[in-house]
Amino acid sequence: MQKCIKCNSVDGVIKSGFLRGSQRFYCKQCDFNFVLDTESIKPIKKSGQVTIVDLAKHLGISVATVSRALNDKSDISQLTRKTVLEAAIMLDYKPNLLAQSLNKGKTNTIGVVIPNVELPFFATALAKMQQVALESGYRIIVCHSGESAEIEVLNTETLIACRVDGILLSHAKETNSFEHIKHVIDKGIAIVNFDRVCNEIDTAKVIHEDFKGSFDLVEHLIQQGCRKIGIMLGPEKFYISQIRLAGYKAALEKHGIELINDYIVYSEMNKNDGGRVFDYFMSLPHPPDGIFTMLSRNAIEMMVEAKKRKIKIPEEIAFVGFGDDSLAELFEPSLTVFNHFPTKVGEASIKMLIDNINKREAFLPYTQSIQGELIIRNSSKKDCSEVD
Repeated sequence: MQKCIKCNSVDGVIKSGFLRGSQRFYCKQCDFNFVLDTESIKPIKKSGQVTIVDLAKHLGISVATVSRALNDKSDISQLTRKTVLEAAIMLDYKPNLLAQSLNKGKTNTIGVVIPNVELPFFATALAKMQQVALESGYRIIVCHSGESAEIEVLNTETLIACRVDGILLSHAKETNSFEHIKHVIDKGIAIVNFDRVCNEIDTAKVIHEDFKGSFDLVEHLIQQGCRKIGIMLGPEKFYISQIRLAGYKAALEKHGIELINDYIVYSEMNKNDGGRVFDYFMSLPHPPDGIFTMLSRNAIEMMVEAKKRKIKIPEEIAFVGFGDDSLAELFEPSLTVFNHFPTKVGEASIKMLIDNINKREAFLPYTQSIQGELIIRNSSKKDCSEVD
C-alpha cells in the first residue's frame, strides 16, 4: 500500500488518475492529493479490452465502487466518481453493452436492414435515421441484404442476437416469405417496415405514394401528347411493381388509352438493365413515345442509349422516373421524377420505431404514408397543349 507523504497514513490512500505522466494519489485521512515524481504510468498489460475489474485493481478499490461510480449512483462521492472516470478514459475502458442490456433490459441500439445500399433512396433515408437516432440516444447497426432473402433472414437473426431494441427493415426483392418477421415479433422486439413492406403481417409501416406517383408520372406523359407509353418495373411478384403498375394502368384507363402488354417490362432492377430494356422497346414495331421507369437510374440509362441513337428527347421519346436524386437533376436533359422524399421516410421510420420501443405492448401498429411530389423537368416537357 502507498503511504501518504503528508500524514504518513497507509489506510485510505487510493490512486486518482495521472498528472503530467505521474501517478496521482488521494489520501482520505487528511484530504490530500499528491504525486510521486518517480512514479510513471503503468498501463494494464492485457491482450483484450479493459474491464471493470481491471479498473478496480488499478485504483485499489472494489468492483462495486467502480460500478456505482460509472453508473452515477448517488451514494458515491464526486471525488471518487471523478477519479474512476479519469481512470476509465486513461485506460480506454469501454462499457460492455451486452452486460448493460442484461441489467437494464435495453441496449439503446437499433438495427437497420436495407436491401441495396447503392440506391440513393436508401443511402439518403439511412443518413436521416442515423441523425435522429443519435439525437434520441440510440446507436445504429446497419445490415445490407444485397437483395437476398437468405441474407435478410441472417441479418435479422444477427440483430436479435445483438439484443437490439428495435429493427427497421426494407425487404429484399427476393423476399416472399416472412417467418423471420414473426420471429422478431415473438421475441418482443419492436419492428417497423419502410418502403418495401410486408402486408401479410401486421407491422408498423412507413410507405410512400407508389400508386399516386406512378399515376401522376404517366398522366403527365399523356398530357404531353404521349400515347405509346412503356413501363419498366422490377420483378413481377414484387409488391412495389404491382402497385406502380396499377397506377400506370389507372392513368391509361382514365385517358382512354389502350393497354398494350408489349409495353410492360419486368426486370431485376440491376445496373444497366435500362439499356437492355430500351433495346427491347426500340425493337418493337411501334416503339414507345414515352417511357416510365420504376427506378430513375434506369431512365437515365435509357436516355444515354437514346442519345447514342440520335433520338431526340423529349420530342421523339419522353422519359420519366420514380425517385429523385442529384443525377436526375444534373443529367442533360434533366429527368422528370416523382420525388418520394427519402429523408422524410427515414425520419418518420426511426421516430415510429422509437415510439414503438418506448410504448412496448401499448403500441398499436399503423401505416404512415409520406406525400410525394411530381417534379417536371426537360426530359418530358414538350411544346404542346395538354390533352385530357
